[in-house]
Amino acid sequence: MEYKTEWKNEGPWSKSNKMMKDDFPDTFRNISRKAGLQIWTINNMKMVSVPTKAFGNFFEGDCYIVLNIRENKGAAQSIDVHYWIGNSSSQDEQGAAAIYVTQLDEYLGGSPVQYREVQGYESPQFRSYFKSGIIYKTGGVSSGFTHVDTNSYNILRLMHVKGKKHVTAKEVEVSWNSFNNGDIFLLDTGKLIVQWNGPQSNRTEKLKAVLLAQDIRDRERGGRAQIGVVEGSNERESPELMKIMTTVLGEKPNKLKDAIPDEKHDQMQTNSVRLYHVFENGGNLVVQEVATQPLTQDLLLSSDCFIVDHKGSSVMVWKGKRASKVERQEAMNRALGYIKAKNYPPSTGVEVMSEGGESAMFKHLFKSWTEKGQTKGLGSTHTVGKIAKVDQVKFDVMELHAHPELAAQQRMVDDASGDVTVWRIENLELVEVDPKTLGQFYGGDCYLVLYTYLRSNQKQYILYMWQGRHATQDEIAACAYQAVTVDSKYNGAPVQVRVVMGKEPRHFLAIFKGKFIIFEGGTGRAGAANPESSTRLFQVRGTNEMNTKATEVPARASSLNSNDVFLLKTDRVCYLWYGKGCSGDERVMAKTTSDVLFRQDKQVVMEGQEPANFWVALGGKSSYASDKRLQKEELIHSPRLFECSNQTGRFRMTEVYDFAQSDLDEDDVMLLDTWEELFLWIGKHANKSETTDAWKSAQEYLRSHPAGRDPDTPIISIKQGNEPPTFTGWFDAWDPLKWKGENAYEGMKNKMSDQVDYMAHITADLSNAGIGGDGYRAPGGPMSSPPPYRTHGFEISPKSPTIPKAKIPPFFTSVESGKYLDPKLLVNKEASELPEGVDPSQREEYLSDVDFESLLGTNRADFQRLPKWRQNDLKKKAGLF
Repeated sequence: MEYKTEWKNEGPWSKSNKMMKDDFPDTFRNISRKAGLQIWTINNMKMVSVPTKAFGNFFEGDCYIVLNIRENKGAAQSIDVHYWIGNSSSQDEQGAAAIYVTQLDEYLGGSPVQYREVQGYESPQFRSYFKSGIIYKTGGVSSGFTHVDTNSYNILRLMHVKGKKHVTAKEVEVSWNSFNNGDIFLLDTGKLIVQWNGPQSNRTEKLKAVLLAQDIRDRERGGRAQIGVVEGSNERESPELMKIMTTVLGEKPNKLKDAIPDEKHDQMQTNSVRLYHVFENGGNLVVQEVATQPLTQDLLLSSDCFIVDHKGSSVMVWKGKRASKVERQEAMNRALGYIKAKNYPPSTGVEVMSEGGESAMFKHLFKSWTEKGQTKGLGSTHTVGKIAKVDQVKFDVMELHAHPELAAQQRMVDDASGDVTVWRIENLELVEVDPKTLGQFYGGDCYLVLYTYLRSNQKQYILYMWQGRHATQDEIAACAYQAVTVDSKYNGAPVQVRVVMGKEPRHFLAIFKGKFIIFEGGTGRAGAANPESSTRLFQVRGTNEMNTKATEVPARASSLNSNDVFLLKTDRVCYLWYGKGCSGDERVMAKTTSDVLFRQDKQVVMEGQEPANFWVALGGKSSYASDKRLQKEELIHSPRLFECSNQTGRFRMTEVYDFAQSDLDEDDVMLLDTWEELFLWIGKHANKSETTDAWKSAQEYLRSHPAGRDPDTPIISIKQGNEPPTFTGWFDAWDPLKWKGENAYEGMKNKMSDQVDYMAHITADLSNAGIGGDGYRAPGGPMSSPPPYRTHGFEISPKSPTIPKAKIPPFFTSVESGKYLDPKLLVNKEASELPEGVDPSQREEYLSDVDFESLLGTNRADFQRLPKWRQNDLKKKAGLF
């Protein structure tokens, strides 16, 4: 069904556009093309650079432009441009930001993906740039903010911290009235940051808040502030810190407010996707529906612009290479007009991209996606209609162990030379399969396959649950139950893989050494009477013993296709039918399979030279798949990581962009989608409900995927600490010892627990400043007057007192004594250019914790656990070696 929507194409920012159209060269003159993050704010309609130390701080009255450039292995740079709209920003500033983004897109050659971000509704990708969190500050540039003064301690503010995966902090009234039992609050006094954890907050939220507090300390105070933690459920453990809190806030009320639920839920997987053609007609902008899901790439025409409406998630604009300049420049404007016409919330996310520069999320909305000029790689998959070919490379098992990324791409944990035990479900119990028939599976049965292999001299296990298409529900349920029993026998170590008949993953095929055979129906049980047919047809696919299988298909001509080999068994002879598109390797493997299946004489038949008896056995000659035009190479989609949650009663997911091992949350179930497979990673502290529902959640993800995914895609369940290389290979610098020590949050908290002696100085300084005692009481205390605090370096009230300097342990200024240095002094510098006293081989030692993690992608503790070669590799990439 098609319909049209029209609205006047009004240019709401034409005034701003006229003001800035001549400034293009100067505006972008100093933009770096190197990988990294660059941020600007709009000040008097100009783009003003934001210093690195202020990254993550956003004033509610301003608009910002955020440019992120990433280097991709073996590919061009990925460029993303976001413009962020503060809740109190003016229409002129919003218009200026939008126009600058459009101009920046042109300046960078049209390759960036553009995003519109609204305060409080930022995309997960935007939030991922600020690992320690985002801080919303009241006011704006006009209020006096120009930079972060790292030497200023004349600060008193309270921040309300929310979020578990991506943290935001908003400045609130310095009062107990701002607190609630479910969230975390940071009381920042300049030289001391007190973290108060609501009794109902969880460990992950506490850890994220600690990281935010450390980020404030390192970037805004040059590392010269202390951090203390108060557990709201046991405040008596922190008497000195509570004394400071009551000095500032007054006496704590007997009861705080209840936990505040999030105003919005995380992004939900939605299967409502529509494609619209956008064009001009008589001065009006026309939006015409073209198709609904699943979308195919051929619907996008290079001469036009299109809108993909991922309802409930985002609106995406695709600009064809041959679309007019006006159409391309108006793309963002049109997306906003579309949102308005559809009555979508103003916070709806917007992405604008050019042909050839599509985002991963955009590609995932399409059934298949092919990159122009794409080259074959290891494990490349080709699809020819219903014909599937897998070109797989023979590899050395040691190479897989040394390079887990290769194991991940090949979906192979090893060379399949480990031990194999196979059981069949009989009368709901396990019965071991006769080794003589290993690899012969029947569609009426269910099987458990336990594969055992060695990695670093440690036994590893994979437990495959193979479900026949014609097995009963009782047998399928018994298969799952028996899998739990086997899993328990090995203390939960096996990786569990659900395999649906016909959808076998690569490693599963490899363990049967080219002799994997699927019989459509019947059973392999001893003494069972299977229905016999005088004619049976098997399709054989594979080029070596690592990837070959034979599948029984209906014995009729329409089952044939030109790219494969087929075995046709009759009463008298077995035909080996070679399609015109099959290779010599495929013929060799088909011959091996035929020797396992049939003892009769084999007769080779070439496509187009079939004897009459061949067609008679198939019930007559008819058409079959042979169209070469269908051949195309399917893109291996980029992997995507999601945090899974069922807290709202519905299955929801939050995507984790630019993911790393540290994003795997011990309290959660995570889903890694590599397109060919789904991994369910179960944290050791994940709640029972989410763990129990993990399989169901993964199936729901496939069912509701807007690209119309195959519901029988293999699902692999992994428990924390037992990750195979096919999983770890998708992560950079995987650390197998990461979870061996104490809990990350408790470890950080313990390191900060020795600051009690210093707290007395802070209390005295606050008292001397007139905060506490018999004078000023913050709102909520017996006496109340305007709160004397600063929010971001400028005074709210002219009567704001100055907090005198506290007695801080001396901070040494020489390099030899351990001062942190600006990364610019260390990165990509020759030894002779380094500051005096810096060891060229140990530059990372002079970085603050925040700069260390930003440059090297890991914290100090994890970095030290890595082998020396891996440390040097990371240092080289960061320009520190």
